[in-house]
Amino acid sequence: MGNEAIALGALAAGVNLVAGYPGTPSTEVLETIAKRNPGNVYVEWSINEKAGMEVAAGAAYTGARALVTMKQVGLNVASDPLMSLEYIGVKGGMVVLVADDPGPISSQTEQDTRTFGMFSKVPVFDPSSVAEAYEMIQEAFAFSEEYKTPVFFRATTRVDHGYEAIDVKDVDEYYVNPVEGFIKDASRWVIFPRLSVKNHALIEKRNADLKDVFSDYHRNQIVAEPGTDALCRKGIATQGVNFMYTLDSLRGRNARVMRVATPFPFPEKLALSFLEGLDEVLCVEELDPVIERALTYICGKYGLSVKIRGKLTGDIPPSGENSMEIVGSALTAFLGEAETPACSAGDALPKPPALPVRPPVLCAGCPHRASFYAVKIAMRGQKTIYCGDIGCYTLGNAMPLDMCDTCLCMGAGIGIAQGVGHMEPDTKCFAFVGDSTFFASGITGTVNAFYNQADMTLIVLDNSTTAMTGHQPHPGTGRTVMGQVVEKVSIERVLRAIGLTVVETVDPLDFDLSVETVKRVAAEPGVKAIIFRSPCIAISKPKGRSSVDPDKCIGCRKCIRELGCPAIILAGDGKKAVIDPSLCTGCTLCEQICPVKAISGGAKNDTAQKGGRHE
Repeated sequence: MGNEAIALGALAAGVNLVAGYPGTPSTEVLETIAKRNPGNVYVEWSINEKAGMEVAAGAAYTGARALVTMKQVGLNVASDPLMSLEYIGVKGGMVVLVADDPGPISSQTEQDTRTFGMFSKVPVFDPSSVAEAYEMIQEAFAFSEEYKTPVFFRATTRVDHGYEAIDVKDVDEYYVNPVEGFIKDASRWVIFPRLSVKNHALIEKRNADLKDVFSDYHRNQIVAEPGTDALCRKGIATQGVNFMYTLDSLRGRNARVMRVATPFPFPEKLALSFLEGLDEVLCVEELDPVIERALTYICGKYGLSVKIRGKLTGDIPPSGENSMEIVGSALTAFLGEAETPACSAGDALPKPPALPVRPPVLCAGCPHRASFYAVKIAMRGQKTIYCGDIGCYTLGNAMPLDMCDTCLCMGAGIGIAQGVGHMEPDTKCFAFVGDSTFFASGITGTVNAFYNQADMTLIVLDNSTTAMTGHQPHPGTGRTVMGQVVEKVSIERVLRAIGLTVVETVDPLDFDLSVETVKRVAAEPGVKAIIFRSPCIAISKPKGRSSVDPDKCIGCRKCIRELGCPAIILAGDGKKAVIDPSLCTGCTLCEQICPVKAISGGAKNDTAQKGGRHE
C-alpha cells in the first residue's frame, strides 16, 4: 500500500521521530511506522496537527530526522507553526507529509498542498506511484537536511491507497541518522522581526536557486514515449498519479510529456527545454492549475508563443478527481484524434447494471444514534440548533435522525453554537463533539464559551476511540500508539477545571435516563455539558441480539421511521419489522422505544458506562 511504502521509506531514511494526527487518506503512514518500528523511533499520535508539527520541529532542531503526518485539512491546523518554521529553518531533515484528497472522497475540501507550498515558500515533492513514493521520501529527507528547510511530501489518495509490488531495504540497510543534539543559539532559534527579515531574503534566494536545482532533479523529466514523433508540436505537462494516467492513455500517440515532481519551486529551465518547438501544451493535474499557471508565466517571461491549456481553459475539469477516462478523453480531444473503441462491435460486452446507491449511515448499534435520538426527543417542540462536527457522528445529519444542522471543521460546532446563541437568545443551542475531537480542538471553544458567558449545551459523544479514521488511541483511552499504558485524561475533570458546574455522564443506551438528563441539563443557564459514554460497536462484542415477535408487532414502523438503524427492515410482506441478526449488536434502543414491547433479546455490552449523574 502507498502509505506503507511511504512509512518504510521514512524508516529506511533513518527517521528518528514521527508525530501526526489521524486523517484519511494519511493515517496508515504513522500506524505502519509504529508497527514496523525497529525499536529506535519515537512515534506519537499528537492531540492535533499543530502539536504534531511543533513536536517534529523540536526534534529537527536537535538534528533528528522528523516526519509529521496529516491530511490536507489538517495542514490548516498546523499552518501557524509551519509558516514561522520556514523562517527559522531546521537542522535535521523534516518532512511534512500531507495527504491530499481529490474528489473529495473523505474530506471537507479539495485543497491542493502544492498551492500551500507556494504560499508558505516550502518546497514540495509530488510522487506519482507507490514505488516512487518509497524512494522519493528518502530523497526528501536528504534534501530537507541539505537546505535546512522543512519540505512537503504531497501524496494523494490514489497514491496513498494504491498498491504495488516493490523492493524495500532490510532493517540492517536503514540509514542511521546521527543526532547532534540541540545547540543553544538565540540568533537562530528565537524568531524576532529582525531575524525574519534576514531569513525571508535568504529563503527567496534559496527558492530562486532551487528552480535550477530541481530542473536537474532526476524525477522531473521530459518523457519521449515509444513512437512519439520528435517533431510533434504538442506537449503534455502533468504530475502525480496523473502522470501514470497520461502514459497509459497515450500509448505511443504523438506528444511530448513533461512530468513535474517538484511543483514548487518550479523547475523553470526544464520547462523551457520542454516548451521549445511546441505550439500548445495541455496541463493534466489535480487539483489547482499549478503547472498551467507556471507555464503560462514562463511563456510570458520569455516571450514564447505557446498556447497553454488545462483547467483555466476548460480542457480539464476545474474541480474533482481525475480518472483514466477523464484524462483519456482530454488527450483524445487535445491531440485531435477520434475516440478508439475498447473493442469491436462484435466483441461488445453487455453494459453492467448500475450499482445501488448506498449512502453512509451510522452503524447498527452505534451509541451515537441513541445519543442523537435522546436529544431529539427531549427537545421536541422547542426552538433548537444542533451544531455538528467532524467524525462518525456527522452522519447524524441523515434522515430520520436529522440532527446535524451545521458542520464546518473540527471543533467549530462549539463556536458556531455560541455565535447563534448570542444572536438568537431564544434558541436552545447544542454542540456535538466526539471524545477525540474534544481533545484535538474542542477544549479551546469550550473555554471561550465559559469565559464569554454563552448559553449552550455541549454534548460529548464519547465512544472511547477515534472511530472515523480507524480506532486510534487518544488522551482519553489510556494508551499510546507505542503501546504504553498511561493515565487517562478525564473529560469530566477538564470541563470542571474550565469552570463548568453542570457536567453529567450518562449511558446513551439507557434511553429514558438519557432523555430525562437532556431535559434537565438543557434547562440550566450558561454552559453545561452531557457526556454520552458508550463504546464504539467496532471495539466491543455484542452480548445478545434483538428480534421482533411478529405476533406482537403492530406494524407501526416507529423503530424504522425514527431510528434509521440498518439492522431493522420490513418483512417480506412489507407490513411488520424484522431485525437482521447479522447486523444487530443488541444495543436494545429499538426495544426501549417499541410502543408494544414487540422487540426483545438484546443485551448491552458490559463495558458500557452505566447511567447516572456524575458528581
